[in-house]
Amino acid sequence: MINETLSNKVWKRFVQDGVIDSARINKRISESWFRCKNRSVNPYLGIGRQILQGEPFAKQQQKHQQLLSLTLPHVDKLSHFIQDTGMIALLIDPEGYVLSMKGEKRVLQYAREINFVEGVRWTEEEVGTNAIGTALHSQEPIAISGTEHYSVASHNWSCSAAPIRDEEGKLVGILDISCPVDRSYPQMLAIVSSIAYTVEQEWNRRREQDELELIRSTLEHAETHQPVTILNQKQQIVFVNQHVRKTVTKWPDKSEYQQLLSEYGYLERMRTPVFSKQHGGLIGYCVYLTDSAASASRLSVGFSSSPAIQFRGEAGTSRSFRRTLHQIERLSKSGANVFIRGESGTGKELIALAIHENGPHRNGPFIAVNCGAIPKELIESELFGYAEGAFTGSRRRGYKGKLEQAHGGTIFLDEIGEIPHQMQVALLRVLQERKVTPIGSDEEIPIDIRVISATHRNIYQLVREGRFREDLFYRLHVFPLHVPPLRERKEDIPHLIRYYCQKNDLQLPLTPAHIQRLIEYEWPGNIRELFNTLERIHVIPEDEIPLLLEELLGAGGSIADGASIDEEVSSTVRFPTSENRLCEVQSGRLTYREEIERQTIIQALQKTNGNASMAAKLLAMPRSTFYRKLRKYRL
Repeated sequence: MINETLSNKVWKRFVQDGVIDSARINKRISESWFRCKNRSVNPYLGIGRQILQGEPFAKQQQKHQQLLSLTLPHVDKLSHFIQDTGMIALLIDPEGYVLSMKGEKRVLQYAREINFVEGVRWTEEEVGTNAIGTALHSQEPIAISGTEHYSVASHNWSCSAAPIRDEEGKLVGILDISCPVDRSYPQMLAIVSSIAYTVEQEWNRRREQDELELIRSTLEHAETHQPVTILNQKQQIVFVNQHVRKTVTKWPDKSEYQQLLSEYGYLERMRTPVFSKQHGGLIGYCVYLTDSAASASRLSVGFSSSPAIQFRGEAGTSRSFRRTLHQIERLSKSGANVFIRGESGTGKELIALAIHENGPHRNGPFIAVNCGAIPKELIESELFGYAEGAFTGSRRRGYKGKLEQAHGGTIFLDEIGEIPHQMQVALLRVLQERKVTPIGSDEEIPIDIRVISATHRNIYQLVREGRFREDLFYRLHVFPLHVPPLRERKEDIPHLIRYYCQKNDLQLPLTPAHIQRLIEYEWPGNIRELFNTLERIHVIPEDEIPLLLEELLGAGGSIADGASIDEEVSSTVRFPTSENRLCEVQSGRLTYREEIERQTIIQALQKTNGNASMAAKLLAMPRSTFYRKLRKYRL
């Protein structure tokens, strides 16, 4: 009791006057108190404030999955001891977030009163001197009890924490045991330090095993004729194939992957993550390289130089798309109208945006309009705008149409072949006179715009059939530009996969064999279909990826002719129900996308013998959505 009162006096004197008797307090604790005071930590609060929940917390746990998988089994072994003594065991990441908290129920409830919960950030900056935060700072084991805590909220707690380091001595986490101060156990610090040491030894063994597994699983690339290197989780080289060894005269240090790229002229073409078959975690990357000199010579065939333009998408290395980029470079310099031809999903809007951003109207707005998505009765008001009171239900102050909104910039009219005939006449007048008259107004508004139009339809056929005005066609078709379908630029698929993963911060478990299967597919839906497939791969279990790819390639035979994704189809299909009967279903007129979805649902039902709940789970689809689609497709 005397020591506790004395300790409390020491704490009060420091908090109020900034004076401390160093003989009465541990050096690490006094140093921490001064840090807290200098950082203006409130000693009268100390309740957790920054708490991760839901998806952010799940991502934080996933980020430190190896720490959790190696440490929690040892914590579980202590569960009886922790329960009997009224303690809680916590695992904390290097940022100070509590990844796991296990212990006696009443003590966990007591901890919630100060927001000492899973997901909370428990650092010196947040809650003052405490075993977790101070161990993070000093990277040494430490025990802090009662009023040794800087903040009053923790004065009733006793805590012991020890750091966990990887094979290079880098801090990877903190293990902590905490309890109410009246239940303090003298061996707590020894226990956490012992467990931390054991985890470090297992971490080292895991890393060695992972690198051996990484090398074994990638030996198939040793004899390939393209340069390949294998990296561990830390981006360090653990293996290069014969192609690279012939080029590299002086082998760089294990960690010098960037040196390999810079000194020997390699470019990273594609990387795929490699996951352990033993524990399922990420163990490294298989990186496909390209010799930069060889790449440059291949790409320069027929071109004086690489196109110097801004392009927001992934250019890849294919000759066909490189030709498109060179065309963009040439025609962007003028303000003339451009007509883009290409199948659905080839990225026509990105092409239009590149023309805008590299042309004379780059400082103006870029307005994109999908003419096929606007109801025919609304397209006139959408393009031309209307004056106040022009019709019932119009906006109070009228509406500035897309053509006027694009003044000083570019308007991109996608699916131009879908606009009705009377609108074609009005649009022709705008292009001739460069003036817009809103509906219900007599005022002509001058506009300075560049017009880029596009369609997946055969525009020449539409003109021949009289469904698209010939005079409007020649106004729009000043510079024709063709965007190649994905099946004509398959060498770009690995680049597009990498681009999608980087843009969406994803790590897809795709093996080289998976990627080869994706390259073999014809992609009638082009880049849009590829990205949709990658999204499906992201949400399904890893062991279902081969099945998905087989289904994809199985469907490819019927669509390899490159039919538009928007074409309508009608079909009758048969599938076994749970009663092993054959049911015949007339699908009616569906878009191609709907038909693909319908066939996917049917295949899932076949695999589960008609069990809708299991089929929904197989497709990673909520059951309510799955049943709604069953009704939609009359299945």
